[in-house]
Amino acid sequence: MPGLAAWLQIQVALALSRGVVASPLVADSLQRSLQLQDDSQRADPQSRKLHGRFLHITDFHPDELYKPHTSTEDGIACHRGHGMAGTFGAEKTDCDSPFALVDATLKWVEDNVKDTIDFVVWTGDTARHDSDEEHPRTDKTVLDSNREVANKMIKTFSSDNGKLDIPIIPTFGNNDFLPHNIMYAGPNRWLTAYADIWGRFIPEEQRHAFEFGGWFHVDVIPGKLTVFSLNTMYFFDRNAAVDGCAQPSEPGFKHMEWLRVQLELMRQTGVKAILIGHVPPARTESKKNWDETCWQRYTLWLQKYRDVVVASLYGHMNIDHFLLGDTKEIDLSMGASQAGVSGRPMDKDSDFSAQSKEDYLQELRDSWADLPHSAIQALDDMAKTEKRDEMRAEKKHKKHKKKDKLDKVGGKYAERYQLSLVSPSVVPNYFPTLRVFEYNVTGLEGATLWEDKSHSLHGASPTGVGVIHNDDEKHDHNDDTYDDDDDDDEHSSLELRSIQTGKHRKKKHKGKKGKKGKHAPKDPNLVIPADPPQDALPGPAYYPQQFTLTGYTQYFANLTHINNDHAGAHADADAGAGADTDTDAGAQNNNDVGGSKWRDGNHGGKKPGHSPARPRRFEFEVEYSTFADKPFQLDDLTVRNYLRLAYHMGKQRGNTVGELIKDGDEEGGGGFGFGFEDGGGEVEGDEVDVEKKKKKEKKEKHKKHGKHGKKKKKTHGKNMAWLRWLSYAFVRTVSMEDLEEL
Repeated sequence: MPGLAAWLQIQVALALSRGVVASPLVADSLQRSLQLQDDSQRADPQSRKLHGRFLHITDFHPDELYKPHTSTEDGIACHRGHGMAGTFGAEKTDCDSPFALVDATLKWVEDNVKDTIDFVVWTGDTARHDSDEEHPRTDKTVLDSNREVANKMIKTFSSDNGKLDIPIIPTFGNNDFLPHNIMYAGPNRWLTAYADIWGRFIPEEQRHAFEFGGWFHVDVIPGKLTVFSLNTMYFFDRNAAVDGCAQPSEPGFKHMEWLRVQLELMRQTGVKAILIGHVPPARTESKKNWDETCWQRYTLWLQKYRDVVVASLYGHMNIDHFLLGDTKEIDLSMGASQAGVSGRPMDKDSDFSAQSKEDYLQELRDSWADLPHSAIQALDDMAKTEKRDEMRAEKKHKKHKKKDKLDKVGGKYAERYQLSLVSPSVVPNYFPTLRVFEYNVTGLEGATLWEDKSHSLHGASPTGVGVIHNDDEKHDHNDDTYDDDDDDDEHSSLELRSIQTGKHRKKKHKGKKGKKGKHAPKDPNLVIPADPPQDALPGPAYYPQQFTLTGYTQYFANLTHINNDHAGAHADADAGAGADTDTDAGAQNNNDVGGSKWRDGNHGGKKPGHSPARPRRFEFEVEYSTFADKPFQLDDLTVRNYLRLAYHMGKQRGNTVGELIKDGDEEGGGGFGFGFEDGGGEVEGDEVDVEKKKKKEKKEKHKKHGKHGKKKKKTHGKNMAWLRWLSYAFVRTVSMEDLEEL
């Protein structure tokens, strides 16, 4: 009866994802949409073509109170006073973005990117921070900010007839509601508000799922590729209103079940999936973003559906980096009994300070240093062999030896690991950024393209629907006015029954032992998905094929140059980010260590070079590209390539001196030329967890060797791969000297 079981599975999943059609209210809405639709205004989707590119943009943080040439000091936040706040933003500070930056960014995208991409992923935080006690955030200001940017996005990506040319997929950030970080289970008034604000982006058949929990998906290439918008607020460790993903009563559990069911449906119908969210699943000693039970389920889902998931994309952190999730850390005994045990104590202040970013990145490096050397060496050898087309010439016994090594990382495609790509922000904590991904569209020449089927050609309503009135404050954001018990029960019941073979699979894992050798306790709420079919190729995240991400180009706007406020008073503003000697990231970090978490850009007492402001033309430029930058050596963005990159950055020592460094590139602090091939052999004790005190002592000792500070530095023992990656992490705003101290 396996055929019947599979059929039942698909039918239940379809009912879950499209059950909304049975609702009379929605059915009437759809009927009206069909009646009102003017065929003469319908854009022909086939007049477009697939480009194999999409835009990732995140963390606008627009601030309606921002004023140019105001103070960047803590508590003032570029709202008043006199100082160096630029026309398009106060770069390298904790001030939020002026709407001038939002407008300029979207205008640049419209002129340079819009016509060459297939869709947009927009990963949240579209409201200002609560940084000014004189002007606290309100429900209205948060929603108005999101509404305004949503309407600007619609205008940017629409044709003259008002129809969206390409799909836009948004998601929540932890600053997109009040209180900060706290979102209660749905349905709630915030979800109702955003259902209106994002009405043009959420497919009609997905509105029920969205209003229930803030999650939905969009078929960006119908029948081929779907983008899932995850509501990571229900996974977020700092959301005190919820309690993980293990208990059926929790919205995180329901979200994970919805995702499991949908991924199973994708597998059954041959569709691939990109997952997007705001808060990434970071999991280091100092930074555990997700509740552990949510991380466990998510990692298990991605392991089981690795034949379906193309990529996982996030924002929130403001720094450019990637994460490697290790499926060896999956613990099936982590069930409902562990719910409520947070990964770390709740801090009153959840800001991710410069000092904590240093610690976090160092912890990532430490974990990469622990990757099995023999397996990475085998991957390196295999990569060389594949490039030379000599795989068939290898001897049989050599293949077996290599296979044993590769088992440590999950085989030749490193399927033990999962990759999450975290994009830096538009808000200029460093410099504003955006990212354009490219993906493999081979064989999709005749694919059906997405079409805007909205019955309304307008943006979000300026008033009325979606506005949370002040009268609602008496509920203290608890949303208890909703009587959703019946809906909860129905939703949970349907999803728990969705996989007909669930009991059989649990029996299959019954004898599996936990980390301590004990049988994993039965969790009646955990349905373990099946592995990919044995004859299936590794998924697009592991093996190059249709939809595999082939690379990306990272853009940044050098606001020091564009704002043009340093002319005549400081370093040449025409110099690039790396040559901006006015930036002293080390001093900023020292301030953080001293207790101040606010970054003011070290502008205290400085005055703009021009009054009134005389900004230059706004534009983004290429910061780096995975296609062109030799350091990355990424033929594509598959997991095994990132695993190799991570390992080589985790080494304590770098390559030979001749390979390490080229002459400095004054335009961008570049000149970190390096390669992996000659970095060669195994580094004994790949540990890089050296205390900062020891680093400083070593540096001070080096300084005592004479007055050679102005001479070209030797690079013995430096890992230039790591240093260059750090430079990109901070969007090239930190000097080489300061990077060496991290």
